[in-house]
Amino acid sequence: MSQDRPFLGILLMLGFCVLAPLGDAMAKVLGGTVALMGLICVRFGVQAILLTPLVLLRGQSLRPPAGTFPKILLRTCLHIAGVALMFSSLRYLPLADALAIAFVMPFIMLILGHFVLHEVVGPHRIWACAIGFVGTLFVIQPNFAAVGWPALLPLGVAVVFALFMLVTRQIAKSIDAVHLQAISGLQALVILIPLLIAFPNVPGFDLSWPAQTDVILLLILGVLGTIAHLMMTGSLRYAPASTLAPMQYLEIPFGTAIGWLIFKDLPNGLAALGICITISAGLYIILREQRLSQLEASQSEASQ
Repeated sequence: MSQDRPFLGILLMLGFCVLAPLGDAMAKVLGGTVALMGLICVRFGVQAILLTPLVLLRGQSLRPPAGTFPKILLRTCLHIAGVALMFSSLRYLPLADALAIAFVMPFIMLILGHFVLHEVVGPHRIWACAIGFVGTLFVIQPNFAAVGWPALLPLGVAVVFALFMLVTRQIAKSIDAVHLQAISGLQALVILIPLLIAFPNVPGFDLSWPAQTDVILLLILGVLGTIAHLMMTGSLRYAPASTLAPMQYLEIPFGTAIGWLIFKDLPNGLAALGICITISAGLYIILREQRLSQLEASQSEASQ
C-alpha cells in the first residue's frame, strides 16, 4: 500500500482535467452522427483493448484482487452511467456549460470524503471549494428556460461521478490504475454488449457503421478517455479525495478553452471572471499542498 503523495496526485489530476474535456469535445462532435450507445461502447472497448494486453504482459491476472470485485463492478456501473449522462448532455448544451453545471461534483466529493471516508477537511480546502463553486456559477450563467430539461443531465453527472470517485478512492490503493481500468473496461463490455443485442430498436441503441472520419474521432475519444481516467485513478492512489476536489474545478477553464477552439463558444466577461476565480483556487491548492509536502518531508528527515 503506497503512502499519500499529495503533489503527485494533484499533477495527475491536472492531466485528467486537460484530457477529459478533450474527450468530451470528441463526444460532442460525434453526437450528431453516432448513436449514444456506440460512443459509450467504443469508449470502454478501446480501454479494454489497450489495457488488457498490458496487464497480461505484466504477468497479472484479470481476476480482481480478493474482496474488490463488488466495488469494481459498482465503480464500472457508475462510470457507464456518468459517461452516458455526460455524452447525452453534450448533445444539447455547450461544452463549458455542461462542465460547469456538473461541477457541483467536487463539493459533493468534499462532503463524502469527510463523512464517509473520515478524511480531514481543513478550512483552506473548504474555502477553496467554496470559491471554486462561486467561479463555477459565474461560468455557467444558467438559463434553464432556454435549454429545458437537458440542463438537469449534468447534475446527474455530478452525483454519479462523486460516488464513482468515492468508490475509486476506496479501492485505488489495493489495485494499480492499469489493472483496475483493464478489468473495468472488460466489465463494461460484458454489461453493454447484451444491452445492444436486447434493445436494437431503442433510440440511442440503433448502431450503424460510422464514416471513416468518425472512426478516427471515435478512436481518439477512446484513447483520451482511457488515459484521462488512468490519471484520475492514479491521483486518487496518492492523494485524499478532499485534497483533489478543488483541483477538478480546473476542468472548467480547460473545457471553456477547448469549446472555444473547436466550437467557437467564447465566454463573456462574467464567465471569464469565473474562469480566473477557478484557476486561482486550483493554483492555491497546488502551491499549498506542495509546501505542506516539503514541510512534512523536512520534518521526517529531521526526526531521523
